[in-house]
This record gives sequence, C-alpha cells and structure tokens, in this order.
Amino acid sequence: MLESYLTGLIVSGGLIVAIGAQNAYVLSQSIRREHHWWAAGLCMVADVSLFTLGMFGVSAALMAMPQALEILRWLGVVFLGWLAVQAFVRAGRGRAALETREVSRRSLKGVLFTTLAVTLLNPQVYLDTLLLVPAVGAQQENATTFVAGAGSASVLWFGLLAWGGSALAPVLSSPLAWRFIDGIIGTMMAAIALHLAFNGGL
Repeated sequence: MLESYLTGLIVSGGLIVAIGAQNAYVLSQSIRREHHWWAAGLCMVADVSLFTLGMFGVSAALMAMPQALEILRWLGVVFLGWLAVQAFVRAGRGRAALETREVSRRSLKGVLFTTLAVTLLNPQVYLDTLLLVPAVGAQQENATTFVAGAGSASVLWFGLLAWGGSALAPVLSSPLAWRFIDGIIGTMMAAIALHLAFNGGL
C-alpha cells in the first residue's frame, strides 16, 4: 500500500508542477493575497476529482470524443492569450505598491471562475489526470491508495504555492517588483498558449 501511495504522490506531483498556467495563476493570486486559498483549494478539488474519475473509467469516454479535447485546446489558447495580454498591460502601465492589508480588489466569484478556466481549458490536464495517471494507477497493488497519493501531491503543491506566495507578498510589494512579476506571468501565459496552439499540449 505504501508503494502505491508513494507512486501516486511522485507521478502526480511531477505532472502538477509541469502545468505552468495553473501554477502561475495560483502563485500570482497568492502574492496579491486575493482569495489565494480559495484558488488553491479549487485546484486541489479539481485534481482529486479528475484523478478519481479517471480511475473509474471516464478516460474511456474521453478517448471516444477526441473532438472535445480539440475544442478545449483552442478555448485554452484564447483564454491564456487573454491572460497574457492583461499581464503585459499591467507590466507596461505599472501599479502602486501592494498593501498587504489592502482589501482584495477582485471578487471571490471572479477568482474562482478564472481558476476553473485556467484549470479546465487545458486539454493536457485531462490527458494527465484521466489517462496517464489512471494508466499508472491500474498497475498498482492498491488503486485507492494510489489515488490518495496523487491527491496528496496536489494538496501539498498548491498549499505550498498559496502559503509561499502570501509569505513573500511584503517582499514583493514594490511597483518595480510587480512590473517584473506581471512580465514573467505574461511571458509564461503567452508561451503556454503558443505551445498549446502549435503542439496540442504542454
């Protein structure tokens, strides 16, 4: 059982860390301290749900509808491109220093919607959580323990992003730091969108 758990933890952890758009968004929300634990929690719930669905055979239905992944692919390209443009505009204009006790300027609903979009409009998420992870899990001695390990990786990683970004907020509160952060986020989002458009995955 321990071996199955550790396998799920390692396999899932490697895949989650590699999904750059989701990580960049959660980290940016954490640095802003704008409902960052909600964003991280939603990512955790989405991952655990998809891992579980994958182990119960949803992957077979997904394989029967390849056009669904293609639609998600181009929706993801458009959405990530839009996020990149927004970040570049903020980097160009600059913004006032972040006050750590400032009331969040974005609504919880808006943050949750964007988190869902960044998470679910990437076909690579489905390939990883509904196909690759279940394929590995099917070979394990205990599938339930494997899913628990995969879910633990998501909880640990997004918890780290939420806590770490929030802890660094006072250090990264200057206008110059925010120009740099927005520039990096915009570059990441644009690169992921282009890669998704030309290669069909991350």
